[in-house]
Amino acid sequence: MVTTASDSRRAKGFSIRFLGGVGIVTGSKFLVEAGGVRVLVDCGLYQGLKQLRLRNWARLPVDPASLDAILLTHAHIDHSGQLPLFVKQGFSGPIYATAPTADLCGILLPDSGRIQEEDAAFANRQGFSKHKPALPLYTEEEARRVLPRLAEAGLGQPLCIGGALTARFHRAGHILGAASIELEAAGRRVLFSGDLGRNIDPICPPPELPGEFDALVMESTYGDRLHPGIDVAEALALVLERAVADGGTVLVPAFAVGRAQAMLYWLDRIFASGRVARVPVFVDSPMATSVTELYRRHADWHRLSHADCDRIFGGVHFTRSVEESKRLASVQGPAVLISASGMLTGGRVLHHFKRLAPEPANTILLAGFQAPGTRGGALAAGARELKMHGAYVPVRAKVEHIDSLSAHADQAELLAWLRGSGATPGRVLLVHGEPVAADALRRRIEEELKFRVWVAEPGARVTVSSSR
Repeated sequence: MVTTASDSRRAKGFSIRFLGGVGIVTGSKFLVEAGGVRVLVDCGLYQGLKQLRLRNWARLPVDPASLDAILLTHAHIDHSGQLPLFVKQGFSGPIYATAPTADLCGILLPDSGRIQEEDAAFANRQGFSKHKPALPLYTEEEARRVLPRLAEAGLGQPLCIGGALTARFHRAGHILGAASIELEAAGRRVLFSGDLGRNIDPICPPPELPGEFDALVMESTYGDRLHPGIDVAEALALVLERAVADGGTVLVPAFAVGRAQAMLYWLDRIFASGRVARVPVFVDSPMATSVTELYRRHADWHRLSHADCDRIFGGVHFTRSVEESKRLASVQGPAVLISASGMLTGGRVLHHFKRLAPEPANTILLAGFQAPGTRGGALAAGARELKMHGAYVPVRAKVEHIDSLSAHADQAELLAWLRGSGATPGRVLLVHGEPVAADALRRRIEEELKFRVWVAEPGARVTVSSSR
C-alpha cells in the first residue's frame, strides 16, 4: 500500500520524498528513509528553462550531512550534477554507482565545473551577465572532491546500507553503466527505474525486467509519444547527401555520453555502405573524447566488440584543448562536427553554432529529445534566431531533427517493459516527465495493465507498506 500527503507524514517505515525530477525531465532527486537510514537516489542538476536553472542556486532541499549514502542510476548531469554542491555543503558518505557510472562521473563532473567556470569568465569578459561578477555554481576543483566518495556497486549484488536498507543495481540500458536501483527494507521493496533504454539500441543492451515490488518509481520522459518509425541510417544519409552537395558542415549538438557515440556508430555505417563518401568527422568535446575511451574499458556494458570500437572511433578527429577547438573554425565543409551539449544549453557547441548557423550551406542536426525551454527545444519548434552569450544569432542554416536517436524508451517500450516482466507492483509512481507525458502514460498503464498509478508531485512524500 502507498499512502500520500498528510497520512504519509504520520506513517512510519519506508518512505520516499520527491525532491526533483517531478513534473519535469531534469533535476532528479528522491529521498528514501527506512529504519533510520536516509539515502538519496540521484542528485541531479536542473537544466532547461531559466526558472529551473535558478533552482540550482536555491537552498538544498535536504541537509546533505543527514544522508547515509547517495545512489546514482547513471551519470547524466541531470541525475548527478548536484553532487559537488552536496559534498561542498557537508555530505561525507559513500556515493554508490556501477563501475562505468563512477568512471563517467570522473569525467562529467569536473568538466561540468570547468564549463561553468569558463562560462562565468566569458560572461565577465563580455559584460553581458546581470551579476557583477558572474560566478560558477561550482568549480572544477569542487567537483573533483566528489570523486573519492564514489563506491562501486556490482550488478545484482546486495549492498547493505546502515543495517536497515539493502540496494541492488540492475541494467537499465540508456547509456553506459545506467542502472535501475532496487531498495528493500523491512520486507518492502521499491524499484527506481532510472532512465530506461531501448531494446533496439545498437550499442546498449536492453533494460532488465523488474520483479515483484511494492512500488515502482518509473520515468515517463516519452510517456505520451512514440519514436518515429524511421530508418535512422536512411534519415542521416539524406542529411549527409544534402550537406555534401552544398559543401556545408553538419553541426550535431550531442550529449557527450551516449548520443555522441551513437552518432559515430551511424556515421560509420553510412560511410561503410558507400552511399555517402567519407568526410572528416570532428568531435569537439573533452568529455565526449574521454567517454569514448571508456567503451574499450567497459566492454561488458555494451554490444560493440573491440574491433567495432577500433573501426567506429579510430578515424575520428577528437579535440580536447581550447586551442584545438578554435582551430576548427578554419575547417571547410563538407564535414561533420559533433559537440556538446545536446540541447545547446552551454559549452563549446554554442561557439560553433554562432559561426555555422547564419550560413545557408550548413546544417544543424538535432539528435533526440529537445526539452522545452532549451535552445534545442526552441530550434526544434521552428525558431529562426537564438540568444546566446548576450546576443541573438540568426539561423539561416538548414535545421534537421532525428528524434529516433533518443536513448529513452518511448510509451510503447515503457509499457512493454512493464508487461514483459509479469510483475504486479502495488503502485506505479511516475516521475521524470512533463505533466502531459506522465499523465498519458498513467492512463495507458491503468487501462491496459490495470495497475494503480500516481503521478508524483513536487515535494510529496509517500510511505510504502508491504500490504497491497
